[in-house]
Order: sequence, then structure tokens, then C-alpha cells
Amino acid sequence: MQAYDETFDVVVVGFGFAGGATAIAAADRGARVLLLEKMPEPGGISICSAGGVRTTSSAKDALVYLRATNAGTAPDDLLRVLAEGMRTVGGFIEQLAAASGAKVSHVQADANYPFEGFRSFGFATIADVPGFDPRRDFPHVRGLRGGARLFKVVLDNVATRAIEVRLSCRALELVRGPAGDVEGLVVEKGGSPRRIRASGGVVLACGGFEAARDMQIQYWQEKPVLPSAYLGNTGDGIRMAQAVGADLWHMWHYHGSYGLRHVDPRYPYGIRPTRFRDWTPGAALDPEGEIPAFFTAAQDMRMPWIVVDQTGRRYMNEYPPYVTDTGHRPMIHFDPGTQTYPRIPSYLVTDGPAFERHALGFPTYNDPGVDFEWSPDNRRELELGIIKRADSLEALAALIGAEVARLRETIERWNRLCQQSRDEDHGRESWSMAVLSGPPFYAAEVWPTVANTQGGPIHDSRQRVLNAHGTPIGGLFAAGEIGSVFGHLYLSGGNLAECFIGGRIAGAEAAARARTAPPCAE
Repeated sequence: MQAYDETFDVVVVGFGFAGGATAIAAADRGARVLLLEKMPEPGGISICSAGGVRTTSSAKDALVYLRATNAGTAPDDLLRVLAEGMRTVGGFIEQLAAASGAKVSHVQADANYPFEGFRSFGFATIADVPGFDPRRDFPHVRGLRGGARLFKVVLDNVATRAIEVRLSCRALELVRGPAGDVEGLVVEKGGSPRRIRASGGVVLACGGFEAARDMQIQYWQEKPVLPSAYLGNTGDGIRMAQAVGADLWHMWHYHGSYGLRHVDPRYPYGIRPTRFRDWTPGAALDPEGEIPAFFTAAQDMRMPWIVVDQTGRRYMNEYPPYVTDTGHRPMIHFDPGTQTYPRIPSYLVTDGPAFERHALGFPTYNDPGVDFEWSPDNRRELELGIIKRADSLEALAALIGAEVARLRETIERWNRLCQQSRDEDHGRESWSMAVLSGPPFYAAEVWPTVANTQGGPIHDSRQRVLNAHGTPIGGLFAAGEIGSVFGHLYLSGGNLAECFIGGRIAGAEAAARARTAPPCAE
């Protein structure tokens, strides 16, 4: 029997939504739980999210949709558990909200693509938490307020259950027993390693590898890809799982888009342009036939820019159905003849009216080390050089490094497409199109950005991590975005649903396992 410094029933690695949900579920089943977070502040990427947990009115219809969007990359039993969980997860969010006196909003909201079953979905969100102010209570976070409200609710639930939380405590490696099961782990806090036994198991809920440059280079063709909100997800859990024999899946798939880049390298995050709302091709249109009906009149969805490559050619639909998920994919192209990525960086090109209209950037981050707010009139970003002004087409071509004739042809053709309300080149929706009326023109470099990754260790429907032969690794579980089931197209709010659905399953499984574990003398 190996010597340990201390023993818990369940140890959870990572304190975002998945880690919190896992710890709560295990504690509710009588387990003594330790919740670890390597960063000084909890929340991970979760706290920056919109906070909408995907729900469904029909598990049957949701399963049909999930099958279509996963295109054979995830087995039916996992998708069925997720679909069934979406049918009840709204009730779980209601239970959590009670601890904070929070109000939950339940709305119907179509899925992102018009596959069969797409109208069966909705969201459960925390609409209000009495006395909570995201900017005051989480001053190091910039994001959508829904994620901060939901994380406040999770924090309150962890606190009411007296779950032990250790921040700035890094998990280093998993420890296997004589039979090969995971029976604990080694952690480090303040430079001192400790061996901790987890009699029921270790649950990895520590996200993916969006801030791990070395892993990106190995698994993705395109480079560089900028993280868009968080530097704590460096693939630690994936590496630890690999070390004990875990198989991996979906490593190519990440939730991302194209985004702007700060000129100061001390600000490490890609910045998504504003007006990135999601739309559903099958949604009903308003009476003017211009904007999907669930957008309000105040949300003019015309995207006032185009994206061109380094030669000045437009090559993509800048506004696909779920731009914050797939907007980066056309940028991946590698030219073997020149040994370059001619679309990395690309250039966002807009005009004077768009520049004056609203802030073009929306920074998000969970990071006490940075502080950046985008100015409402874009003037600060112009002064910094994130955006550059060109008073003529010739000057714009010089900024980009493109031939004037090619760039003129691109802009003139775009304007003709706008006038006929039909993008014959890349299929952009007519309601999103806007003429470029400059000069002056404005241009900014855009790069592939990653919000979160979907790849990681394969798990089964009980959240047990599997080896390359499909056999569960005893004592090891995974929850959330570390090994998400989404392997082809993502469903907005789907990862959040996985965090709560999978976290509850993993916590329950590990707690049950702890009840049958033999005692261990520390």
C-alpha cells in the first residue's frame, strides 16, 4: 500500500462549471470532496461564457440533432445521455439557484444548424442574483454577464456544502495502484508536493489545451491560434490521462473564430469583433424579410466588414450560422508552394460609417494580470495601432501589402453583391451585408482564435476515462470540455450542458466507488 499525506473520497481537478458540478454531486452523496484549482482564481473559461445551459423539450429530437452535428464522431450512448440530460438539467440549475436566491430564465432557442430536431432546444440561464455585481465581485473577469452569474451560483453551492477548495494548487500526476487503477494524485501548492489518495477516484474537470502552444502545433495545421479568454487551460489533465493509458479523441476540433490582436504582447488574447450573434438559417424572418425574428430591432445584424487574405482577395463567408464556432476554419489553408499561410493573418476591412457606429472589439478574459477595455468609439484602438486608417484605396492596399488593382476589384465586387442582396461568392446572408463606402477605410489584422478545445481523453456514458482498447481506467473520470463529445460541429451552450450533466454523473460515480473502496492508513 502506497503512503499518502491525506485521503479524500473524491478529488476533482479544475474549478469551473464542470468541477463545481462534480464536487456538488459527490458531496450530495456523502463523499468527502477536495476541489483543486491551479490558478489563483476559480472559474476557468466557464466564468467568461454567456452562461446559457442548453436544454431540450424532447430528448428524442435532441438526439437526432446531436447525431447529425457529430457526424459519427461520438457514439450513440453518449449522445443519448447528453440529450436525456438536457431534458432535466434546467431543473438542476433551478436547484442550484435556490442557494443564491437567484432567478432562472428558461427560453426556447433553436440550435445553430437546421438539422432535424433543431427546434427542440432552449437555454436555462441565471437572469439575476440579488446583491451580485460581476464587475465588483469578479473584477478580473471580462465577459458576458450570464457566465459570471452562473458561476456565482456554483460558488455559493460549493460553499454551502463545505467542500474543501484549494486554489493555486496544481495537479502534477496521477498515481496508480498495483492493479493499475488510479488511486490518487500528486499535487503541488507553494512549491511543496503532496500525495493525496482519492478512494473513489479522481475526476478531471480541468478543461482543454487552448493555451498550450506545444499541443496546438501537434494537433492543428493552422498556426498561430490565439486563446480568446484564459491562459490556465494548458492540457494538464490530458497529459495526466495519457500517462496512465487514456485514449484521445476530437483533438482537431476547437470552438473558435477569427479575432483581432492587441499590439502589446502583454495582452495575450485574441479579441473577437462585436456583432457576433448566432443565427439559424431555418428561423422565421421578420416582416421585412431581413433579420431572424429572435433578434430585436435594436440588434441590427448587418456586419459592416469583409475579411480578405494577404493578396486582398475575399475568401470566406464572414458571417456563417455560428461564426464564433467555425469562423476560423477558412483560415486554415496552407500554401505548399510558398510555405506560408496566406490567410494568417487576414485583414478585416471596414469603412468610416462602420468605424463611427459602434465598438468593433469585445475583449473577454479571466485574468487578474490584464486590464483592457475596448473604447466605445474605437479611438483608443486606432491610436494603439490595433486598427489602422487608410485615406485612399492605395493606402489601404499598402497597409495590407496587396496589389491595388486586386483590392479594388474585391471591394467593387463586394459592393455589387450588396446592391443585389446576394453573395454569389461565399453565400453570406443578405441581411448581414453592408456596402463599403470609403474612403476612409479601416483595417485590422485578424487571426484564428480559440475559445475552448473539444479534444481530450475518451470517456464512456458513465464519464469513465477509457484506454485505447475501450476499457475503463479504474478510478479515473472526466467531465466538461476535457474530452467533450462534440467532434464535428458544436452546439451553442452544449459544453455548459456537458459540464453540469457530465459533472453530476462523474461525481455520483466516484462517490459510489468510494463507498466500496478498502480503507487506507495514511
